[in-house]
Amino acid sequence: MKKLALILLLAAHAFAAGKPVSIKGSDTMVIMNAKLAEGFMSRNPGTQIHVTGGGSGVGIAALINGTTDVAASSRPIKTSEIDKLKARFATRGVGIPIARDGLAVYLNTANTVQELSLQQLRDIYTGKVTNWKDVGGKDAPIILYSRENSSGTYGYFKDNVLMGNDYSPRAQTLQGTAAVVNAVSKDPNGIGYGGAAYAKGVKFAKVKKDARSAAFSPSLETVRSGDYPISRYLYLYLRTNPSGDAKKFIDWSLTAEGQKIVTEVGYFPVK
Repeated sequence: MKKLALILLLAAHAFAAGKPVSIKGSDTMVIMNAKLAEGFMSRNPGTQIHVTGGGSGVGIAALINGTTDVAASSRPIKTSEIDKLKARFATRGVGIPIARDGLAVYLNTANTVQELSLQQLRDIYTGKVTNWKDVGGKDAPIILYSRENSSGTYGYFKDNVLMGNDYSPRAQTLQGTAAVVNAVSKDPNGIGYGGAAYAKGVKFAKVKKDARSAAFSPSLETVRSGDYPISRYLYLYLRTNPSGDAKKFIDWSLTAEGQKIVTEVGYFPVK
């Protein structure tokens, strides 16, 4: 009888706690989502939010094949991905902006270059410009570091900075923004890009829209005003409108308390 009572007690606890909510995807967002999950669970005992990375494309693929409840993506969902959701679940999916990000350009702290225009960044990452002296720096080769092609950051940078052009074959692809930052921090001639929150041991290149514009670093003020030219929303995608613990988590993440965590991590409030 005691054993049966214990089994019933554990079953009741599991039912009360509810099914864990899984969030998978963007490496840019994984630290932020983990901090949000930690904050939410501490205020809601019995809830479980499981956060993993892998890249935006990996997260959306998991949403489509039914192996995650929520996909974290640093880019908007693609039409081809919506079509797959429709074919399998008869839904277009639901995207909720959870934060904003100034997509930063990382330079080694020893690099004398202080600012770059969007055109210069395009020329650098497509391989048209290969020496720092051509953009105001010293006579040294530019070493390119990039994210892997499953990354939403890779896709956003290609679409909005390279304007759809291909990356130079010289670009070294690395898995995760932290790996890009680490490589640039150790390479005086390196350049990389990624979320502003990851910039540890490197410096930002100020970015300007064109040669005549003022250059800006990513900050709350410059992202909000639109002065910083490479900013984006960070999304959580679900197959249908959120419900249960997933809805509670997203609603809380958008409160002042949740958005404070977003800011503490290094990103910017969605509003």
